[in-house]
Amino acid sequence: MSAAATRIVFDHVSVAFRTAGGLLPVVEDVSWSIANGEFVSIIGPSGCGKTTMMNMVAGFVQPTTGRVTLDGAAITGPGPERGVIFQEYGVFPWLTVEENIAFGLRLRANRAADDERRATCSRYMQLMGLNEFARSFPKTLSGGMRQRLAIARAYAVKPEFLLMDEPFGALDAQTRSQMQNLLLDVLQQEEKTVMLITHSVEEAVYLSSRIIVATARPARIREVIDVPFAYPREESLHESAAFGELRSHVRDLVMKEYAMQQRQQGAAAAGH
Repeated sequence: MSAAATRIVFDHVSVAFRTAGGLLPVVEDVSWSIANGEFVSIIGPSGCGKTTMMNMVAGFVQPTTGRVTLDGAAITGPGPERGVIFQEYGVFPWLTVEENIAFGLRLRANRAADDERRATCSRYMQLMGLNEFARSFPKTLSGGMRQRLAIARAYAVKPEFLLMDEPFGALDAQTRSQMQNLLLDVLQQEEKTVMLITHSVEEAVYLSSRIIVATARPARIREVIDVPFAYPREESLHESAAFGELRSHVRDLVMKEYAMQQRQQGAAAAGH
C-alpha cells in the first residue's frame, strides 16, 4: 500500500467530552493515516474511543485538538463520499428493500435519474442476493439480510469510503462469516477504502490490510500492524500458521489493554 495516496490523516488528534464530573478524555494525541484502497480495522477495549475516531472521519465529532483531514482539508461535517454503516442495520422499516436502496439516490446530494436509480438498485440487490426480496419490508428479513440491505444502501450512493462500526456484531457466527466473505467479494469489485471498528480479532486479521490497536481510554495507538496476506482471501486462511500467529499477537495486545482498563476502573471505584 506504500504507493497509494494518503487520503485520511489524524494529526495529533485529541478529543475530550464535557461531563457533569468535568472533561472526559476519550482520544489522546493520535496520529495515523489511511491510504487509498486500504482496509483498516481499529480494535481495542470496549469504550476506549474507537467509535469516536470513526465519528471524526464521518464528520459527526470534531477534535478538541489536532486535525482530521481528507485529501488535506479538515473534515468539518458529513459528506457523500463517506458512507457509514452501523451495527443496528440502519434501514427504514417503512420502506421496501428496493425503496431502501433507492433512498439516498433521491436526495439532492446524490440525486439520480429514474433509469440510473433502477439500474443501481438492481445491481446491488443482485450483488447482495436480495433480488427476490425487492418488495419485502425489513421486518420480514433475517438479521444477515438486513445487514446486507444496509450495506447495499450505503454502496448505492457510490461513497469512496466505507465507515463500518461493528457491522456484523449482532450476527451469529455462521452469518457473520458469510457477511465477511460477501464484503470482501463486493470490495474486490467496488475498490473502496474501508475503516472498520471491531471487537473481533479474527475479523480484523481476516479482513484488513492494516490493523490499528488502540489502548484503553483515552485511546492512543498501541501498535500499527501491516497484515501480510494478499487479496482475495479464502476461508482456508483461518487455518494457516501465519494467520494463527498474527491472531495471537493481536489478541495478546488487546487483552493487555482490557487488563489496563479493568485496573483503571478499579482505581476509579476505589477513589469514590
